[in-house]
This record gives sequence, structure tokens and C-alpha cells, in this order.
Amino acid sequence: MRFLDEITIRVEAGRGGHGAVSFRREKFVPKGGPDGGDGGRGGSVVLRATTQYNTLSHLNHKTLYRADHGGNGMSGRKSGSDSSDIVIDVPLGTIVFDERGAEVADLTRDDERFVLAHGGDRGKGNWHFRSATRQAPDFAKPGFPGEEGTYRLELKLIAEVGLVGYPNVGKSTLIRQISSSKSKVGAYPFTTRFPHLAAIRRPYHRAPLIIADLPGLIDGAHQGAGLGLQFLRHAERTRCFVHVLSAEFGLHARQKFEAINHELSSYNPELIRRPQLVVLNKCDLVDDQTLIDAIRRDFPDYPFFVISALKIEGLAPLVASIHELVPPIDDDRA
Repeated sequence: MRFLDEITIRVEAGRGGHGAVSFRREKFVPKGGPDGGDGGRGGSVVLRATTQYNTLSHLNHKTLYRADHGGNGMSGRKSGSDSSDIVIDVPLGTIVFDERGAEVADLTRDDERFVLAHGGDRGKGNWHFRSATRQAPDFAKPGFPGEEGTYRLELKLIAEVGLVGYPNVGKSTLIRQISSSKSKVGAYPFTTRFPHLAAIRRPYHRAPLIIADLPGLIDGAHQGAGLGLQFLRHAERTRCFVHVLSAEFGLHARQKFEAINHELSSYNPELIRRPQLVVLNKCDLVDDQTLIDAIRRDFPDYPFFVISALKIEGLAPLVASIHELVPPIDDDRA
């Protein structure tokens, strides 16, 4: 299933059922009183956040969601049946925008719900309208129409840590080694073609630490170049960044680092103020320790780690530092 993080849908809630006009027909009661029942409620259209999805791709085949109408009232003061709601499952992190572009919901908790369109209210049967002066009302109320509208759903993945860096610096290999992720790797740009989530177990806590392996950036990404905005959108919820550089960059590593940070700050200035760890990967490809030491000196203001993700070298201190930098928000102990 391909990754999809934005989709527009049309929703139409069901109309409420009409109230009934009816009179009792009983033996020896030639003209009984009103007994028309109420209509049923129309079905609503509801969004439900779930951990079962991390993309909106499952919604791509359908863009119109129409709930059923409520049943009409019947004689004997019997109400029409209420219609079932349509529930649309979406991943955590789904933001809802109305037709004017205003944000109306941000679903970030499992089983959190938002009603896109409320079903129409039931119409009242004629027995509601009896009175001392009107003993045989011959009218009832129709059901109310349901709400309808067009909404844009936008996904911003919920991850505490974002892996950032140029294409082909080894982010996918790194996340495979420190988690159970099975992300695709290869020696060509944009191996990661969409954001990928992975979980790292936290010591003494049930809730894992969630890391997003985010597509590689290039210059101009904040204007849509390369994977551009498709990447940057998913960086907004992270609490910190792990900035992965390749030792093959040599003395240009700091320049590459600043270029990526420029893209982050151009998209959202707040992103650049979040904590960052700097990881120099692929050090097994560089024999010159003097060069590695020189690169390290270019980053005096950041925690700096020298690793080889491929050979699983230097990963333990990095993972420990990530856990220290991003402690659990709650106290969900194992």
C-alpha cells in the first residue's frame, strides 16, 4: 500500500425519519386518539483515530461517505429505527480542515473521535401534538436533514524523534539496527520514499519511543523540491532531531548540516529550536581518524556521535542519549 498523507472527502449524514400520522383503531372505540410514532435518527459520519493505520492510503478508493436515513414512525406510537453511524478509521496524527481551510480537529489519541456530519434529528409523530382543544391532530413533523460537507484530511505522523539528513547517509540502516523496523535500504537517493515509523523499547516503560525515518532532504525542500513538503510536514510533531551525516562528506559535513537546518527553519522557524543530536555515520569507510576528529571539532555545540550503522558500532551510546533527551511524557511503567 502506497503512502498517502492528504486526501479530501465528501460526507453526508442521514436525514431523520418522518413522524407518522396515525389513529388508534380498536374494537368499540370508533374514533381513537392519535398514536403516530416518531421517526428514527439519521446516521452520522464519524472519524476515529486508531493505531492500526499510519497512512491515509486505505481511504483513497472512496471519497464520498453517505449515511443512511432514519426509519419513519409507525402506528401504535412505534418509533422508526435509528440509522447506524459510518465510522472512518484514520491514523493518529490526522488533522481535519473544513471547506474554508480552518482546522476543526486534530486526532492524536487512540480511539479519539470527531463527528464530521451529525445525523438529522427525528421527526415527531402526531401523538405529540394532542391537547385538550386538539384531540385528533392530523399532522406530524418531518425528519430533519443531516449535515454535510467537504473535508480535507492531512496526516502529520506522531513521532518523538525525527531522523533527518541528506539522501543516502544511512538513516534507514540506522533505524533498522536500533529498532525492529524493516525499512528498505539501498545505495541510491531517496531510498526512503515516505516517512516510516519505528519503535524502540524504553527501559521500565510500556510505551515505546517512536522514531520517524523521514525522507532525505535536498536544497529547496521547504519550497517543495524533491520530497520537500511531504517530509517537512511530518517533522512538526517531533520533540528532537537526530541529524545523520556521512563521514564521506569530509570537511563539508558542517556545510551539509547547516543546509538541512536551513530547510527546517525556512519551513517552520520553531523546528530549529528543538534539540538535535549529530551522528557521523559510515565511519567504517574512512580510515583517517584525523579527519573524523576534525569533523567532530566542527560541532562543539551539539552532542556528537561517531557510528557505523552497517557494522553496529557506536549505537549503544547514541540510543542511551536519545532516551535521556526524550523522556516519557507520562509515567507508564512496565
